[in-house]
Amino acid sequence: MFSYDTATYRTTDYGFFGPDSISWKLWTAPTALIAFQRSVVLEHFDAPLAAAVADMGGIYNDPARRLDATLAYFVTVATADSKTAIEASEHLMTVHAKATGIEPISGRRYAANNPASQLWIHVTGWHSVLKCYEEYGPGPLTADEERRYWAESAIAAQLQTCDPDQVPTSRGEVHDYFDRVRPGLCTSERAQRGMHYLLRTEGAAGNRRFWLGSRLIAPATVATLPKWMREIGGFDQPALVDLAARPLTRAAVAAAANPAVAQRLIRPLAPMTAAVLAAHRASAPPADPVTVTPAQARERYGTRQRATAAR
Repeated sequence: MFSYDTATYRTTDYGFFGPDSISWKLWTAPTALIAFQRSVVLEHFDAPLAAAVADMGGIYNDPARRLDATLAYFVTVATADSKTAIEASEHLMTVHAKATGIEPISGRRYAANNPASQLWIHVTGWHSVLKCYEEYGPGPLTADEERRYWAESAIAAQLQTCDPDQVPTSRGEVHDYFDRVRPGLCTSERAQRGMHYLLRTEGAAGNRRFWLGSRLIAPATVATLPKWMREIGGFDQPALVDLAARPLTRAAVAAAANPAVAQRLIRPLAPMTAAVLAAHRASAPPADPVTVTPAQARERYGTRQRATAAR
């Protein structure tokens, strides 16, 4: 598990985006919690990822800790300084490198760090954050904000193994991407188990607060998904539930817009993510108040640089 020092969360620079970025705005909004549940459910439509999740078993053995760490990672990449973000990214890639095996549907070998699977994780994550912000938060971004958001998304993709030429850079390109990959999406018994488990986590395997939290969020999450995904995933819900979920969720999100309220709500469910958000909000301007690229961060703080400095 990657550990970070909240006292040095943002000391070297502003990371990849900075205080005026759309990424800071959306990834620290209360709607990001709903978006996260949405994205981890969607991951299971990618057969290699579904196999990796099932074989590693982390979400079943310790769902609260495993999912909290994943959300904390995404918020860290969006808001931390470049040193913290690049170290977190390299740690995650090392963990994913161990996730290899045989995908049972095709019989082919899978690897969690496969560029196509990493692209699916990235696109579904960033699209979900925007979708839930629009659905339950303040509403649609301006045209300029949306342009900046997808440009920032392409920067974040550089921390994964995604092919940069395949990363969508607009809403239209995202829709084209979904149309292109849809024929290859599928579910299986193990994939459906993962989806249902993430929507309504069992209390015995995690904790009672997480059990309750996942169930409270699930109707809002499902309401944002297209009908065909809900049907083949086996988690569709009545239209009346969709209608009820929207105003209730918007009211809850509005209440959580106050950072102090948001901290009290998220801490019992995701303490690591709560700590990251607290560090983000408490951090003073860094020593060098600039943004950098992932390539620059790797050159300064990556594994190779740390190994050279240790000699």
